[in-house]
Amino acid sequence: MAGLVLVTGASGFIGKRLIGALAKDGFKVRAAARDPSSIIAASEVERVALPDLARPADWSALLAGATHVVHLAGIAHAPGTLLDEVYARVNTDAVGELADAARGKVERFVFMSSVRAQAGLSANHVITEKDEPQPTDIYGRTKLEAERLIEGSGVGFTVLRPAVIYGKGVKGNIAALATLAKTALPLPFAGLDNRRSLLALDNLISAVSFVLREEQTANETYLVADAQPITVADLVAAMREGLGRPPHLVRVPQGAVRRILKSFGKEADWERVSGEFVISSAKLMGIGWRPAIATHDGIVRMMRAENGAMPV
Repeated sequence: MAGLVLVTGASGFIGKRLIGALAKDGFKVRAAARDPSSIIAASEVERVALPDLARPADWSALLAGATHVVHLAGIAHAPGTLLDEVYARVNTDAVGELADAARGKVERFVFMSSVRAQAGLSANHVITEKDEPQPTDIYGRTKLEAERLIEGSGVGFTVLRPAVIYGKGVKGNIAALATLAKTALPLPFAGLDNRRSLLALDNLISAVSFVLREEQTANETYLVADAQPITVADLVAAMREGLGRPPHLVRVPQGAVRRILKSFGKEADWERVSGEFVISSAKLMGIGWRPAIATHDGIVRMMRAENGAMPV
């Protein structure tokens, strides 16, 4: 299938990996970033400047000749540093404007939303698309409202709600946990048998490629995660395995773990560490998508890559 796909946010954690994969899949890629020079030059990849999402933009030039759009650009988690109005402008209003501009021009508009558009930091049941969305922060709320604008725009769309994504170059909570794993200290996580769903970056890339090509995914919303969740204890053990070390985990009362996280300035992350958060990707897998990388293996490979070793 020949086509030209506009990828916004092409220089980010997801985008820089996605544009190469789409080019290998046979797409011509128009890679839009605030600084196009930060995108590695490659055949079949056109580097262009991304408009300022903080104000209305003319998308006509970027959409000219495009058959598909993958919209990645936006504000990720920056709690306490940005006004809600800025989140709403960039994560919601700009998305709706791009969807309106793409209507009647592209075959598919793929929007990278988040599981946070559907749920908070933990859940006492397996999360599916049938659950009523209940975002708990401005990030999730603006993502959900953007989904609704896309649906109302009339453009053919697919919404992806990924779990927490990991891979080489990851930031945020996974990076913070990896920093702890790199220390020589024993870590008090042996008793944390709560399960968390994560998503390997390469699994997400394969999901994007899949929905771009699969007609059944038109006008649908999908949760995306690795096939099986992992316990926090096993996650940290996999990180240390990737570093070539034994797990060195000890079992202590959870209250003590909370105090230790506080000493690292991570008390607010307690719910992410201690809560259950299992996501089902059965809907997407039911039509043929398969996450090739298991979480344990993906975490080991990530840590080896971050540590300068060749992934295997």
